[in-house]
Amino acid sequence: MLSNLRSQVHPGETALAFYTATNPTKKPVTGISTYNVIPFEAGLYFNKIQCFCFEEQLLNPHEQVDMPVFFYIDPDFAEDPKMENIDSITLSYTFFEAKEGLQLPQPLSS
Repeated sequence: MLSNLRSQVHPGETALAFYTATNPTKKPVTGISTYNVIPFEAGLYFNKIQCFCFEEQLLNPHEQVDMPVFFYIDPDFAEDPKMENIDSITLSYTFFEAKEGLQLPQPLSS
C-alpha cells in the first residue's frame, strides 16, 4: 500500500514515495517486490534512483514497514508527442514470497 497516495511530480524533479508492507501472519515472511508503471508507454521515462524492489525483504510476524522509492520522471517525457495526453502515471508494487535458492534476473542498467 502506498503511504502517500498521491504525489505531484514534474518531469526532471526527483520524488520520494513510501510503500507500506504488512505481514499479517504469525510467521516471518521473506519476499521480493516487483514494480509496474501504468501507462506502459510512460515506463520508458520513469527512473528509479533508489528502490527496495528486487531485494529480499524480511517481514517478521505482524510487522509493518515503510519502504522508500526515490525516483524521477525523465525531462524528455514533456517533449515526447506520444505522452501529450498523459497527465497521470501510476507506480504499483507486488510482493511475492521468495523461494529459497531462486535467483531473479537483475534489471538492465541504462
